[in-house]
Amino acid sequence: MAMSTPTYPTLPGGHALSPFRAQALLQKLQAIDDAIETLDAEWFYPLEVSAPGPDGALTGERLARLQLLVDEHPLPDAPDGKHQRSLWVTARQGTLSPWSSKAIDILHHAGFADVTRIERGIRWKLGFRHGLLGGSKAQDYPEAKLALLAACLHDPMTESWFTTAPDPARLFAPHAPVPLATVPLGDDAAAALRAANTRLGLALSADEIDYLARVYGELGRDPTDVELMMFAQANSEHCRHKIFNADFIIDGQPQERSLFGMIRETHKAHPQGTVVAYSDNAAILEGGTLAAWNVDPATGRYRWSEEPVHRLLKVETHNHPTAIAPHPGAATGSGGEIRDEGATGRGGTPRYGLTGFTVSNLRIPGWEHPWEAANGRPPTLATPLSIMIEGPLGGAAFNNEFGRPNLLGYFRTFETPLSQAAADGPHTGWGYHKPIMIAGGVGSVDARHQHKLPLPAGTLLVQLGGPGMRIGLGGGAASSMGVGSNAAELDFASVQRANPEMERRVQEVINACRAMGDNNPILSIHDVGAGGLSNAFPELAHDADKGADFDLSRIPVAESGMSPAEIWCNESQERYVLGIAPERLPELEALCTRERCPMAVVGTVTDAEHLKLAAPGEPPAVDIDMSVLFGKSPKLRREGTTPARTELPGMDLSELNLDTLATQILQLPAVASKSFLITIADRTVGGLSVRDPMVGPWQVPVADCAVGLLDYRNHHGDALSMGERSPVAVQDSAAASRLAIAESLTNLLSAVPDDLGQTKLSANWMADAGSAGQDAALYAAVEAASRLCIELGISIPVGKDSLSMRARWKGDDGQRVEVGSPVSLIVTAHAPVSDVRRALTPEISAEMQTSFILVDLGAGKQRLGGSALAQITGRDGDPVPDLDDPQLLVKLWQAVREAQAEGLLLAYHDRSDGGLFATACEMAFAGHCGVSLQLDMLTIDPFTADAGDYKIRTEQVTELRQTRVLRALFNEEPGVVLQTTRANRDRLLGLLRAHGLSVHSHVIGTPNDQDTIEVHNDGKCLFSLPRTTLQQAWAETSHRIASLRDDPACTAEAFALEGAAQ
Repeated sequence: MAMSTPTYPTLPGGHALSPFRAQALLQKLQAIDDAIETLDAEWFYPLEVSAPGPDGALTGERLARLQLLVDEHPLPDAPDGKHQRSLWVTARQGTLSPWSSKAIDILHHAGFADVTRIERGIRWKLGFRHGLLGGSKAQDYPEAKLALLAACLHDPMTESWFTTAPDPARLFAPHAPVPLATVPLGDDAAAALRAANTRLGLALSADEIDYLARVYGELGRDPTDVELMMFAQANSEHCRHKIFNADFIIDGQPQERSLFGMIRETHKAHPQGTVVAYSDNAAILEGGTLAAWNVDPATGRYRWSEEPVHRLLKVETHNHPTAIAPHPGAATGSGGEIRDEGATGRGGTPRYGLTGFTVSNLRIPGWEHPWEAANGRPPTLATPLSIMIEGPLGGAAFNNEFGRPNLLGYFRTFETPLSQAAADGPHTGWGYHKPIMIAGGVGSVDARHQHKLPLPAGTLLVQLGGPGMRIGLGGGAASSMGVGSNAAELDFASVQRANPEMERRVQEVINACRAMGDNNPILSIHDVGAGGLSNAFPELAHDADKGADFDLSRIPVAESGMSPAEIWCNESQERYVLGIAPERLPELEALCTRERCPMAVVGTVTDAEHLKLAAPGEPPAVDIDMSVLFGKSPKLRREGTTPARTELPGMDLSELNLDTLATQILQLPAVASKSFLITIADRTVGGLSVRDPMVGPWQVPVADCAVGLLDYRNHHGDALSMGERSPVAVQDSAAASRLAIAESLTNLLSAVPDDLGQTKLSANWMADAGSAGQDAALYAAVEAASRLCIELGISIPVGKDSLSMRARWKGDDGQRVEVGSPVSLIVTAHAPVSDVRRALTPEISAEMQTSFILVDLGAGKQRLGGSALAQITGRDGDPVPDLDDPQLLVKLWQAVREAQAEGLLLAYHDRSDGGLFATACEMAFAGHCGVSLQLDMLTIDPFTADAGDYKIRTEQVTELRQTRVLRALFNEEPGVVLQTTRANRDRLLGLLRAHGLSVHSHVIGTPNDQDTIEVHNDGKCLFSLPRTTLQQAWAETSHRIASLRDDPACTAEAFALEGAAQ
């Protein structure tokens, strides 16, 4: 019987955008053409319907039910008017979007099995001012300008745009497959490989090109493009960390240790508490016996059980994708880190996460600040402001939709003016045009699943998760290159797209396997990240010292016409690879069916350490020994020179106004409120959240760390904090490392964790490797971090590096411009907490009979280099702060734990960006209470015994006092501020004295009942402003960004509350 021809109807839909989002998008379009007056967006739904099934034809009442299910508020499908022009946007032709796959699944379960395809598109209706182009109709609009408008209205990686309503039959038509390609090597193999390296964006080094030329010469054949792409991803800096394993020569002296070697030394010196370091997708840290709430596989019922469970720690970066496409870049950064936790051991479970961002100056339109240099940017990069509008939404959206609370983060801006170029050199400056995007979190893994198992020959190699698409190609290699080193289309092609709902499905399968305990069918598991399947599957086999055979035709794809290289190497997200015994396949299939999780058996493990990928009846796309892919490619050698240090004259603080400085520092993003980053994230999902960034009854975002429970029955948990001080690295990268670690620990201490030796750090390193002085700066930074950790008794069992932090472009004058980032260490500290109820916050008590005590780990040095004050004034000349005596931090840790055990502490806050002034303000904001600071003990000049000496003029005395006051308020030496009752003050000071901190501990003030923030010195009130005024100034940066992203009326209401007295 002949098959019936499908039909292709299109259903109308309702409004696709809220009014304020449509208005924001309209303003973008008007920047291209101010003749555009209106913008409307309407959904539409193309369908493919097969022959009528048992439920009858898709007409009448069934069609009405389908319309109600798809979109219950459709708008009439009206043609364009005289002054209107429509553009239609759909999923890219020939693809199956994540929305479509979910919708088809729902429709089939709702009785519409005859709907074989459905997509969701948007019709953009543009209204033009009358008389456009000398009276011509909107339909005569130039195609070139339409393309510019369309670029604002669609994502070219996943969507297509049309000038007429698309034909569903053509939209769903498959594309012809692209055949396998080879790279002819000819007589000059190295030259041919160099050309392919540039054309394909492989980022191969000269040594690697020579290595491949030799290998294929010995094989006597040309490489396939699949093999080259796979080799490039597997051996990229992003995946292999070649610089961290390189031999270094600094100032002509060979160094005994590699960068990674120095990191490993921390674990070697202090392995206690670490179960797995450096060898899995996340660090595994010792846990304990927990009350687990799992399904009993035998009965299908939930039950409590006591299980030995370890903790997971992982922090990733996703800098390159976020620079190109902020929302998907940050979303897939969070998604990739979540997969790392799920793919640790034989299957883990994420618990709570973090995100963080460092970008160049925001320059918010209409609110630019004097210190914000306008250096331009590469045209292929998103602006810092757009990164901070779209990127956090991406990270929050993935965490929210996956179902993981996001409890921690940071945000910094930093950029310096460009230097004048030499005659033949570029303009250069410091900044984060290539941003830092951090995604991390903690999770759990059963102790019995902590190690992956061997994979015997015959093991089935399975892909779990979504299908592949032509996206994320070459991401590992692209992330290893400075922005501007690649063609724009290759940079954009390397960005992935997110589908968190699919990742949740896979996680449910992993959770079900984990609940089987000793009967867990997963032998080994990896997530699919950089390099796609071409990296993940070979890694799985290589870890087991085996080879593998793969069937290319079995790899699921959602896009027709993909080439073998695109199928094998694309970085489509939400995929995992795992090994299972053949006899366990039916169980895994049943679990996947239950969770509606796609799966495919793609290959089998072989004893021969050889890798083969081929479709039936086709020549192999890959046919090489594993040693070619994972063998010892040439080891790097790096040479660095330490820049000569110059004498620092000290920062000139004359003619600075304290009132002006106070407001400007509170508005600097590193200091200012981070509400716009926090309120978009679900911070309670899962039921294990204890401490998120919001503090107190007024929910002020000033918490020092995140705290989560381990189970639902006990009060034990863990704490997570962050530390980073990258501006300091411009002058001293080693000091910046020590400060980042110190900040992470003074933040972490607010949770009153257990023994300091149980604290573990993730170290994420960013640098502009290869630029003048930066290899030496990187080496010094890593060496300083290693030494400090060893002295403190802690270790770094996990981390990541991203060492291509440079953007290059040509300025408007044709001059080359290069902006690189200083060495940037982002530290995430983790520690077990035996009782989460003991955690302290910055929320002060308004009780007048209390005192604030500053514990100054900077020992009175008050150095201002790299500070917020230096950033906003553009002044330099001061040395940078540092942790000169690490034992002071150890003593502080012990003292705070004892003080909290005795009930001596009411509030706690660290001193960091913005100095003591910002610390005191944030404590006041959290408590909705005034604060009076008394600086006399902090402004004693050790070099001037008597400022009133007759030889010193009155104006000199005034200037000296102002200088000391500014230094006391705005230095960013490590330290903490504690609040205690006056009744307990002497006991607390005695406890600090017993720990050797007396000389560094100063009573600096009290709350006041005027709701003002005041600064007193030498019997005078030098500064006094209402807390509400300062709190609004502190909140304004967040408000300005939120107003560009969210409904302006809602953000205005929220901002008004910042100025409320109560």
